[in-house]
Amino acid sequence: MSIWGLHIIDVSIILFYVLVILWLGRRAGKKTKTTEDFYLAGRKLGKFYQFFLNFGCSTNADQAVAVTREIYRQGIGGMWIQFLVLFLTPFYWFTTFLFRRVRLTTIGDYFTERFRSKPLGGSFAVFILLLSILGGGVGYMVAGKTMMAMTPKPLEKCTQEERLSIEQFREYRELRDKAKEGLTPEEENRYFVLTEKNKKGELKSFVSFIDPIIFYFIYALIVAVYTMMGGFRAAAITDAIQGVLIITFSLILIPIGLAKIGGFAGLHASVPDYMFELFGSVTMSEYAWYTILAMAMANLVSIVAVAPGMQTAGSAKNEMTARFGMIVGMFFKRFIMIFWALAGLLAIGLYFGQINDPDLIWGFMTRDLLFPGAIGLMLVGILAANMSTLDASAVSYSALFIKNIYAPLRPGRPDKHYLNIGRIAIVGTLLGGILVALYIDNLLDLFKYIISVPAIYGASVWLGFLWRRLTKTAVIIQVVLCLMIYAVIPNLFQGMDWARTNPAFLKETKAQVVTITTGALQRDVDEGRANRVGESIQKEHVIPPSGIFFEQVALTDPQNPDSPKRGFGRFNAELWVVSWFGVDFSGMKKAQLVAGRFFFDAIFPFVLLFLISFMTRPVPEKDLDRFFAVLHTPVQPTDEEDRRAVEDNIRNFERVKKRRVFPRSQWEIHWPRPVDYLGFFGSWVLVGVIIFLLWLMVNIR
Repeated sequence: MSIWGLHIIDVSIILFYVLVILWLGRRAGKKTKTTEDFYLAGRKLGKFYQFFLNFGCSTNADQAVAVTREIYRQGIGGMWIQFLVLFLTPFYWFTTFLFRRVRLTTIGDYFTERFRSKPLGGSFAVFILLLSILGGGVGYMVAGKTMMAMTPKPLEKCTQEERLSIEQFREYRELRDKAKEGLTPEEENRYFVLTEKNKKGELKSFVSFIDPIIFYFIYALIVAVYTMMGGFRAAAITDAIQGVLIITFSLILIPIGLAKIGGFAGLHASVPDYMFELFGSVTMSEYAWYTILAMAMANLVSIVAVAPGMQTAGSAKNEMTARFGMIVGMFFKRFIMIFWALAGLLAIGLYFGQINDPDLIWGFMTRDLLFPGAIGLMLVGILAANMSTLDASAVSYSALFIKNIYAPLRPGRPDKHYLNIGRIAIVGTLLGGILVALYIDNLLDLFKYIISVPAIYGASVWLGFLWRRLTKTAVIIQVVLCLMIYAVIPNLFQGMDWARTNPAFLKETKAQVVTITTGALQRDVDEGRANRVGESIQKEHVIPPSGIFFEQVALTDPQNPDSPKRGFGRFNAELWVVSWFGVDFSGMKKAQLVAGRFFFDAIFPFVLLFLISFMTRPVPEKDLDRFFAVLHTPVQPTDEEDRRAVEDNIRNFERVKKRRVFPRSQWEIHWPRPVDYLGFFGSWVLVGVIIFLLWLMVNIR
């Protein structure tokens, strides 16, 4: 018996999971009485809940799908779309410390207190709330696409239009495989037409029983109910359960996939050698070492502007608990990501060329490899992974709305009033994510967008904690200019016909033919190009032209090779700005274009902040002294002791200043303690361990 293509056992497992989560939310709701309970769990969470909160909040199914889909597209180097965060992990040792020490609820509060400006705090809240819609859309889209991939319609139940799309995809795949030996002129023309259609998303490998709109609303309703009842405490408690399920969904495909492909030896016989290059081939991958560095730098700037960061750290009972939960939770996630990478390699060996949309590969593997019951566990694992992020994020967005927008406009209301309005705000953010999931169909586009956009505010958060001379005016001007370049122009030009058809914006890189030396695969032996698997042979690969300013450039009418071209996807305004200075991108590879964009995103905000701060009026010294006195006061065991310690440092700020590394400068960098060195450099040792384990995984034969 099946419902929408799912076995009744799998449906039962999903329903049981939903009931347990709702019950836990109801229990947490009984202990949630005030806004501090709702938004910070009373600042009482210990190491156990901090670990699962950080692990769950940072681990999404969309990340697993993103890793797998990029590896499926271009080999192990594609994993860096997500794994680049490995190099950021040691820095969380300091960001978590700062967020707990500053004793605020939201990052919007940081802007209000640091620059004595409620409008600046409110502008950050508006910005993040808009960005939250994108983040929510990612979670919906991944859960929806995975569910769709596991519930395909039989061909006989498809409409004529759906059947035609599927049949044309199969024809496209056959012609693509045949192109290696050569096509007739008629086949060349047909292949060209189908390639253009596939670029525009008109070809489908299957059609699902699931209506994504209905699925999104049911999914949002479940998250909304338990989060509205218990707030951040409910998120922490449910994340402990969901963490176990995340581990389950990350591991369950691996043993069955390895058995089917013939172990690691079979994996290497089925996947080209260059797809095992950890840092990507400069000629064959979009993720060369310098691309990874650029994306890591942009992400490092952005991590301090992610809304849940302040609340996750702030909910811990002290700064060491917050640090422990963050570092251990994050490194455990990095370890789990190794299995996501292995799943991507297995997908190449088992299914390469069979899927039109790489976002669907995780669901396709699940349907093909798993059995009833195991499929249900996979589905609840994916739901858990996304819910564990959506719940904490939704509470964080609600806090931003209440603390930095609603309360300043309507001050003096009872605490219960703010609590009720905050619960309504949770529903608003979840519904906004549904709109994004329906509008954007490509997971990679969303990831690349989200990496850089928070850097608009992230630069001023980093610099504001470290440099007293940073001014409110500099932050405002920098935010406006970066907002235009990183967000407004890309979205505006993407939707305007004059921009999408402007020849100046339709420039592409030059096509390149490269010869690579690689180990022969089983199909090379079968086709007579090698005598044995693993024999060193040379192959020619054509690197097609890539859009410079638009992500994709394709013909308006695929049937007519003389029809005008149009731009599709994100408009890279950063590269456009750089081109004003005479830089020619036409000879570059895709990896170089991506690197150029992210280097710009990471560096440009700081350049603006430094230049403008030296020309504008700083925040009054008295206000700065108070802010940094609080920041450099250790969290005390009780609320009363903590209040006295803060007041004492405010009165005696000269004593605090003596710990500065540069006491006569504007830099608020204090001498590190032994625990700071131990945590930071110890984290880098763990980074090395994770890379070694990853290297070991791709080299097992």
